[in-house]
Amino acid sequence: MGVWEDGFSAGWTAGIEQGSKFGHTEVKPRIAAHKPAPSKKKSPRKASAANKRYGAAFKRLAPKYKKKGGGWKKDGFKRCAAAARKAAKK
Repeated sequence: MGVWEDGFSAGWTAGIEQGSKFGHTEVKPRIAAHKPAPSKKKSPRKASAANKRYGAAFKRLAPKYKKKGGGWKKDGFKRCAAAARKAAKK
């Protein structure tokens, strides 16, 4: 081994010996692995009546704002969402 390796290993063994004086016999990593506590599975939220009305209105109005191929027209999604909110409010 070279000079650097000899010095490194000497320092390492000295550190281990010094740690054993204080009752530390094993080398532990500084950052412990974090294990989240097992939690109960969350049930999906219940849709409100207003949300159900909005969803139904959106599905009903969507074809008006779509092209023949099924894609949205320019600003179609935004306009459809606004119309659905307005319809659900009634």
